[in-house]
Amino acid sequence: MDEKMSKPTWLRIAAAILLGGIIGGILFLIATLIIGVINDSLGMSIPINLRIAENLWSSVLLVIFIGFSIAALWWKVETTPPSEPETPDNTVPDIPDELVGKI
Repeated sequence: MDEKMSKPTWLRIAAAILLGGIIGGILFLIATLIIGVINDSLGMSIPINLRIAENLWSSVLLVIFIGFSIAALWWKVETTPPSEPETPDNTVPDIPDELVGKI
């Protein structure tokens, strides 16, 4: 746990932001669908719908979902090490001692 973790590359950060925006938008659509079903079945008047340009609550809900999704994926990128460690291209593979004289 004490080992120093490398900083994430810009590509991983950009992917987290892009994927967070997409996931947040999808979560918003799912939430508005569920709220719409509850509105229709129970006859309630919850002011959340897909018209984000006309409805302030829908816009706020969309921004919250996107913001939390980006923050969660950014945190995941910051705390997860890269899948392949960075190695220089000019390294020579280690040769076992028993093969050194035979080559």
